[in-house]
Amino acid sequence: MLVFFNTFLYNSVSIDQWRVMRLAGSFQLVLLLVLSSKATGLNIPIEVEQLPTIISHTSGPVIALPYDNDNITIRCEARGNPPPEYRWTKDDLGFIPPKPTTIKSEQLDTDGTFVLQNKSLGRFQGKYRCYASNKLGTAMTEAIELIVPIMPKFPKEKIEPIIVQEGEPFVLKCNPPEGFSPRKIHWMSIGLQHIEQDERVSTGTDGSLYFSHALQKDSRQDYCCFADFRRIIVQKTAMAVEVIPRTPEYESAADRVATLPVRTPSLLLPSGVQTERVLVKGAQLQLECIPGGFPTPTIEWMKMGEDLPTQANLDNFGKLLTIAAIEESDGGTYSCLAKNPAGQAIHYFDVIVEEPPQWLKEPPESQLNVIGSDVHVKCSVSGSPQPDIVWRKNGHIFEDDPLNNKRVLDDTLILHNALPEDSGVYQCEASNRHGGVLANINIMVMNLAPLILTKDYQEYAVIRSQNISMNCRVFGSPLPTISWAKDETPEAIEGERFITLHDGSLQISSTEKEDSAEYVCVADNSEGKSSITAVLAVKEPTQIVNGPQDMQVISGTTAHLTCQAQYDESLKDSFQTVWIKDGEKIQFSLEEPSRYFLSDGMLQIMNVKLSDEGIYTCMAMTRLDVDNVNALLTVLDVPDAPQNVLITKLNNPRNISLSWIPGSDHNSSVIEFIVEYEESQWEPGKWKELHKVPGNQATVELALHGHLNYQFRVYAVNAVGPGPPSEPTERYKTPPAAPDRNPENIKIHGHVPHQMDIGWEPLLPVEQNGPGLEYKVSYRKLDVDDTWSENLVKRHSFVVSNTSTYIPYEIKIRSRNSHGWGPEPKIVTGYSGEDVPTAAPRDIAVEVMNTTVLRVSWNPVPPATVRGHLRGYHVHWLRKRNFLNPDKILDEHQSLSFPGKRTHAIVPGLEPFSEYTLTVNVFNKKGNGPSSDPVTFNTPEGVPEQVPILTTSNARKDSVLLVWGPPLVANGVLTGYHLQYHLINETTMEVLATRELNISGADTTHWQLKGLEEGSLYLFHLSACTRVGCGPPLAQESSTVTPARVAGNQRSSSTRGWFIGTMCAVALLTLVVLTVCFMRRNKGGKYAGTPPPGQQEMLAMDKVKEKEDRHPDEESQAMNDDAFCEYSDSDEKPLRGGSCSLNGDDAVSRDSLVDYADGGGEFSEDGSFIGEYSGHKGEGSVGEPNGFGPVTA
Repeated sequence: MLVFFNTFLYNSVSIDQWRVMRLAGSFQLVLLLVLSSKATGLNIPIEVEQLPTIISHTSGPVIALPYDNDNITIRCEARGNPPPEYRWTKDDLGFIPPKPTTIKSEQLDTDGTFVLQNKSLGRFQGKYRCYASNKLGTAMTEAIELIVPIMPKFPKEKIEPIIVQEGEPFVLKCNPPEGFSPRKIHWMSIGLQHIEQDERVSTGTDGSLYFSHALQKDSRQDYCCFADFRRIIVQKTAMAVEVIPRTPEYESAADRVATLPVRTPSLLLPSGVQTERVLVKGAQLQLECIPGGFPTPTIEWMKMGEDLPTQANLDNFGKLLTIAAIEESDGGTYSCLAKNPAGQAIHYFDVIVEEPPQWLKEPPESQLNVIGSDVHVKCSVSGSPQPDIVWRKNGHIFEDDPLNNKRVLDDTLILHNALPEDSGVYQCEASNRHGGVLANINIMVMNLAPLILTKDYQEYAVIRSQNISMNCRVFGSPLPTISWAKDETPEAIEGERFITLHDGSLQISSTEKEDSAEYVCVADNSEGKSSITAVLAVKEPTQIVNGPQDMQVISGTTAHLTCQAQYDESLKDSFQTVWIKDGEKIQFSLEEPSRYFLSDGMLQIMNVKLSDEGIYTCMAMTRLDVDNVNALLTVLDVPDAPQNVLITKLNNPRNISLSWIPGSDHNSSVIEFIVEYEESQWEPGKWKELHKVPGNQATVELALHGHLNYQFRVYAVNAVGPGPPSEPTERYKTPPAAPDRNPENIKIHGHVPHQMDIGWEPLLPVEQNGPGLEYKVSYRKLDVDDTWSENLVKRHSFVVSNTSTYIPYEIKIRSRNSHGWGPEPKIVTGYSGEDVPTAAPRDIAVEVMNTTVLRVSWNPVPPATVRGHLRGYHVHWLRKRNFLNPDKILDEHQSLSFPGKRTHAIVPGLEPFSEYTLTVNVFNKKGNGPSSDPVTFNTPEGVPEQVPILTTSNARKDSVLLVWGPPLVANGVLTGYHLQYHLINETTMEVLATRELNISGADTTHWQLKGLEEGSLYLFHLSACTRVGCGPPLAQESSTVTPARVAGNQRSSSTRGWFIGTMCAVALLTLVVLTVCFMRRNKGGKYAGTPPPGQQEMLAMDKVKEKEDRHPDEESQAMNDDAFCEYSDSDEKPLRGGSCSLNGDDAVSRDSLVDYADGGGEFSEDGSFIGEYSGHKGEGSVGEPNGFGPVTA
């Protein structure tokens, strides 16, 4: 974006008085100005013709190290219109930069930049200036110094040995060569061993090695000075030192030192009494005093009149005072005092802190002035010593010229009554011995009508309720006034929401849809007027309507974060959804595999990991606005393994305390800790659960088994699942002990009479607590014997022989090992072996309840004859004959089992109009007892089943022929048929009229029904009947014909005769087939529909109940106190599946007999459900039993 200009007001200067004063050896210029006219400081748009302006350049000094292979680039870049051209000077002389063939022109930033190759840098050392010029003027840079240090090296020389008297001070001069900073000096031997330094021997900042006094051990031939210039190290020729002893050499070193004469301190460095040090502010101050004398003098530092600065440091054994960045307040007089018992020496340092020039207020970069105005430019600088100021115009010295109204008054330049030719680049350069600063000031003197630089009909878009600024960049002299109007209205826009800014822009606050319009910017000054139009469109804001919600997701699953937004339709091409996690944008890659997928704004994170946890931000953005919603994604995972699992012994060696440090729960609280153990004796390597600890605890006391070598580990469980286990503890061995418990789950069985089998659940190997495990089995008859029979066994079963049949016993089992007995055992009760019952039920009574159900009752057998646990009763019945065919003897056996102790039962599934015999026996686990005396009874006559077929034919206008077949099962003596027919409205299917007709004669199978309405639809219901009543009807529809159809039938009767004959033959054949089936059905034997043995299905009692709910019967419902179990054709045959239901008020469903059972269902001898009774019967209904009553044996 282009920079808009800012205006500054300056008053013209009339010189009233100049006074120059000299104080304390320095000059101070006092300027009194009276400001009256106007000028402008600005950034001129680049579209306008303007003076050159330096925008960047290399800052000096530039140091080119000899070991660097890089080329040196000197930069200079300027802007201007026309574009500036560049020239360089070196040491104030013209300089044409070289153009190396290896450097391409496009590698240079601008035409003002040049490159010096590293091979020949020495000849380019000097101070450079860059000049950028166009037809309006010239800008210049400050001096850029290029320093090319030479390769440092020591001169070749021969150094004579230094001979010194023991106790005298001496110095080894290094005189390092000139080089580049930083520099380090090392004193070493030829073998590169450092010369030991201390308070007596030390290196000065000048590189020399100073000895406060010589000792015999200082004699050596290889003192070498090494100068280290970063990556370059140079070595001086080795020097030899010979110390002449003052005492005979056979004396020890300690004795010789003790005899050395005391020597008054002197300063080896610096020389003289006082030294002046001048430093630039911010530089490092180093003051050094190295003394000579014996004993070695100590150094004390002081600052006259005040304490040493807090930032002062003492180095080199107190001989060097350093201040890293000196301030003006650090200036003053410092002293160093060297003293020993023989006396003292002192040196003073006068420290003067000066500054290079610095801007107090930097001059404006540009000024635009009206012709005839006064121009003032001031360079306010500071520095010590006081800087000298030089003024230039376009790079040339600009001097005071009062006759031409051009004044240079030290730091101020004044142009009276400025003209266009006074335009140019003026330079103000201030310098002292420590450096200099330079400023370029572009001064343009001109009058110009308003020039609007903003494009006409510029389009702007803004989101409703936001602020917008529409540009009107204007350049002109004098400064133009700017106004705005809306939709070509001449009046300026008013209102608190509309503000014209200082740069000419129109700012509209809290925009509304009605603000969409064209706006006109008008710029006006004394030289003319200009205008442009701006077009504003106010858009609807982007809004996330269904943003992501905070969610928890389990590690390894997929997270779905929704982000749906609404936005202005016109911004559709710029709309995008961006997802950010913890401040970083999520990258979606189609080329590389990624776990992040974006679909219709929804972010899917596949296979979520713990690292995916964080704050996710959905950003819905257009080119104008953005809306965002944050959501916290919490990743749940199994807990980390506990750490530092420790065992602590308690009072008993078999009781320990286990503690641990829980791991991270990964955002799901720990529910419990599971303590596991592994022992090396019985199942090494197999970990088993030992104890569960609540999740808010991290310690547990454990009771251990004896004679085991334990290891323990712990894992945590949270809502996600179990975490990994901890590292195992060290082994913990428990001592052997007596068993802690006795066997459990003792079971007593009587598989054979006169025997009792005792079994139990043995102790686990880890529960034995020691070697030699065995069990003591004790038993006695309940309430008979006082003495226990005892046996020791090692197995976990025992057989008691020669017992009475089914006698109760008390049993207890106690464990022991070689270390003692277990606790006192609990007593359990059991029975000896069973045998089959010996007695049959008596007083059998039968009550026939309807055509298919009877109630049987009996007196129970004496308990002693059961000889075991009473399991229930079997009811057996035999169908002997069917009264429809009394001469045929039948042999149809069936039975039911009724569990538990009972005296009556309900027997279903009987056939109507038949003769039966019935017996009852008791049973236990060993088998069945003898059967009771048989009881004979008869079932009453019932209603027939539904007729198998009903057809209509030979329809006339008032009659129709009905043809049917007799019922397959009559359940009694067939007396005739009952016909009911209904007249039907063919449109609404409503019944309009109903009539009934009784058809006598069991052999009747067709009927011509007359008196019907012509062309009408009828519905026929036909039922077969016995003396008891009629069975269920069969329905059939048919229609009578109209007279026209009858005539048509008569005309076509000759062609349809063959068809009628064929249909009659089919009907006759059907009747024959039905008759044969009926005869086979009534031959006796098994029930119709009975499946062959082995294919019966087992039906659950809830299914039977459901069937009874569909066919309720009041009489059978009243008998729900009785129950049945098994139902079969004979004692030996398996049960057969099937179903039969009877309709009518007095009907009983054979599938609903579960309601009759006291125990709630059927049970076999072992307690399991028994299959549903067999036999398939069609539906039918019967009336009350007639002529039949209870039969008693």
